[in-house]
Order: sequence, then C-alpha cells, then structure tokens
Amino acid sequence: MTKSGDKTMADFAKSSGISRPTLSKYFDDPTSVKPATRAAIEAALRSSDYQPNLYARNLNRKRTRNVGILVPALTDPFYAEMVNRLELSLRAEGYWPIVISSHGLPELEAEAVNTMLSLKVAGALIAPLGFKSDPKVFEKLGQNLPIVYFDTYLEGPWPFIGNNNTQSVAMIVDYLCRSGDAPAYLDIPHINLNSPERLASYIATMEAAGFEPRVIETNADYTWDFERIGYEQMEDLLRRHMLPSKTILCANDRLAFGAMAAAYANQHKVGRGRGAHLRIAAHDDHPLSRYTCPSLTTMAQDFAAMTAHCVSTLLALLDDVDVASLTRQVRLDGTLVMRQSA
Repeated sequence: MTKSGDKTMADFAKSSGISRPTLSKYFDDPTSVKPATRAAIEAALRSSDYQPNLYARNLNRKRTRNVGILVPALTDPFYAEMVNRLELSLRAEGYWPIVISSHGLPELEAEAVNTMLSLKVAGALIAPLGFKSDPKVFEKLGQNLPIVYFDTYLEGPWPFIGNNNTQSVAMIVDYLCRSGDAPAYLDIPHINLNSPERLASYIATMEAAGFEPRVIETNADYTWDFERIGYEQMEDLLRRHMLPSKTILCANDRLAFGAMAAAYANQHKVGRGRGAHLRIAAHDDHPLSRYTCPSLTTMAQDFAAMTAHCVSTLLALLDDVDVASLTRQVRLDGTLVMRQSA
C-alpha cells in the first residue's frame, strides 16, 4: 500500500481530515481524545509517512513525557533486565524512556545527569554508582525534577526501591548450612550499599547458627569487572589449596560466573551431586544464571515488583504527590532458587 507523503502536521491534518487541535491533543496524550477519534488517527498514521516530532513538542511543554533511566552498566545482566522492564512499563504509561549508562565512572555519571537536565526529562529512575557517586550531582538533579532510586541509593529525600539484602542473604546462608558444608563468603569491592549489607547479613546469620564466618576478602580495587575478579580469586585459592570451605557463597551472580569458570579450568566439579568437589551459590538470579553449567543456585531479586514500585512511585511524584507522604524505602524480599550448583 502506498503511503501518503505527509511531512508536517498540516499535511497530515489535511490528508486525514482531522483538525490540528485534535491531533495536537492526541499527540500530547492519546487517552485525552475519544476512542473512535483515537482509532481514526492511528489508522491514518498507519497509512501516512508523517512522524510527529515528539522531542520538539516535549521541549515546548512545561512538563515533557521523557523519563531518564541511569544505570552503572548496561552490560550487567541485572541492569539490562531492569532497563528492559522499566522501558516497557514506562512506554505503556505514555512516557518515553531515555537510557544512559555511566559505565562505572563517576565523571560519566555526572555527565549523564547534566544530559538529563538539558533534555528536560520529567523525572528520573536512578541506579547510582554508590560510593563513587558525587552526592552534589544528584542534589542538583533532585532540585529540578523527581527522582526514584533503585538497586542502591544516596542519602536524601527521594524514595528508594531495592532488595532486602538482610533477608535474602540470611535465607541462602541458612539453606547452605542445612544442606552441606557451611559456606565461606567470596566478597567483592564495596562499590555501593548492597555490598556491606550482604556481607553483614552473612556474618550475622553464620554466627546465629553457631558457625564461624569465613570471609574471602577481595584483593581487587574499585571495579565492575566481577567475572574477572571471581575467576582470579578462585583460581588463586585453588592453586594454593587455600579454599576455606567446600561451599562458596558469592556476593553476586557475576562473581559466581567467574568462580565457576575457574573451578572448571582447574578440574574441580561444581554441584550438589555425587562426585562434585564444591558447591557454589550466589545472589541476584541474573537472566543468565539458569544457563550456567551447572545451573546456578541463587537468591532471586523480584524484578517484577521492583519495576512496578519504581514506575508507580515516579508516576505519583509526577502527579505532584508530596514525596514526604511516600514510603521512604521499599525493600523487597528475595526468593531462593535451588538449581544444580549448590
């Protein structure tokens, strides 16, 4: 079917027979026009070359329909999954997500915030770097638009949606203690608040169960390259015959991916079946965790609930709900996923 060559809204209004005010109203908010009118506009758009310049329209409005999403690394499976879910949820609400990664660098995080301000986003969903973040950058952002933090947070008035690390780590430590050797804990560089929270829960749960905590401290500096440091730490422990337990709990799944690869490279079978040399478990339930060999036993973060809380909280703030009336922190319990690695 040949489409009409509409280039401007005036062209489209003429060819579709729909007035420009009605079209403008539709492009601002499709739900603001009658269903029959909306259907007629959408049918006309399918047979037209016309593409509304939503970016330009947004800049002319006091409040845009753009929402910023900032994460430390889009290559991280956790953040990739969250961004995917947040994008779809925001689009369903009539908002246009603008996704930026800071690539683990504080200078790029600050640049990303300035970019959001220049684009005049309506609000932002932020997973900050954490301890390397500049709080003043986010203070400035929060003075101009509503913020919802997820995964980790910075101090301030804005809401936070994240995992209940105390509950989730305690649950998997309890499972590992009941099902085999008490676990040693393979730590990561403490890049944000999740790291010390998980470590503290491991120590407290081990002590409550009558076991001595055995923490394998990382020798790496600040980095987001968790697979590499997991591999290097495990390889070093195996080479020196210094593994403190036949069960290893890794601070996150990405660390476990590296640890499992090092075990395989050193001919150590991972699993809870007959003939296995050690068990490895972790935390997060990244989308790839079920496809490791063996599949990874882990604590699953509630992606669906985290997404729903993030979006509903931001929408409330965009509707001018007083931030003080909202729950300051929503901590979601994790779920134990028992697979073959432990």
